Amino acid sequence: MPTYDYICSKCGHELEVFQSMKDERLKKCPTCKKMGLKRQIGTGGGLIFKGSGFYETDFKTRKGTPDKESKPAESKPAKTETKAATK
Repeated sequence: MPTYDYICSKCGHELEVFQSMKDERLKKCPTCKKMGLKRQIGTGGGLIFKGSGFYETDFKTRKGTPDKESKPAESKPAKTETKAATK
């Protein structure tokens, strides 16, 4: 569930509320009991990675993509055709 930040325009009270996205916005301040709550634009929840991390070896190689250990394909020299000058 997302966390929403609210601030009361009447008394200045700030609060965070865990709400479902389907729930209606809060309107009544729990401190002054007036209808002055406004939802703030938040930065959203942070993403936390725990553990040792991700490594290149964690993923399978795809077909058609060369492995780093394989040698690159050798390029062949381009053939050049020379035409004899005719007079």
